[in-house]
Amino acid sequence: MDFKEKIRVIEDFPQAGVRFKDITTLLKDGRAFRAAIDQMAKHLKDKHVDLVIGPEARGFVVGTPLAYALGVGFIPVRKAGKLPAETVETGYSLEYGKDRLAIHKDAIQPGQRVVIVDDLLATGGTVNATLNLLEQLQADVVGAAFVVELTYLNGREKLPDLDIYTLVQY
Repeated sequence: MDFKEKIRVIEDFPQAGVRFKDITTLLKDGRAFRAAIDQMAKHLKDKHVDLVIGPEARGFVVGTPLAYALGVGFIPVRKAGKLPAETVETGYSLEYGKDRLAIHKDAIQPGQRVVIVDDLLATGGTVNATLNLLEQLQADVVGAAFVVELTYLNGREKLPDLDIYTLVQY
């Protein structure tokens, strides 16, 4: 399936000059969404993943059905202050600013095999922050998977030791 055909591009959002890749058009197409999750699961099945890690918020949308397809648990990475139990936190830069991410301190046991899943790999800021959290918890990060990669922002180059899989590249 050509997933690029299912992704809408919005000009000048959220600011002038940005060509926003909107995956909501892929998500609303049940057949395409299922195919996307199935293709990601097929790629990850031999990695013996224990947990899928999904950064807020679209990482939840892609990560939870992928965790279900793999038969493993899902761990949310949230903005600081949103998780109820004890957390570890880290700061990071977004395409349009700065923020902080958090994960429950007891979410992962040392050595558990995890994969980071999100809708988009852009500059690599969110992934790097998530990697920092996972390192603090001593997780074994076996890769990352994304629906879309913006190759012109060079996020992959900032993650040289991470096995990265994407469905669509721009």
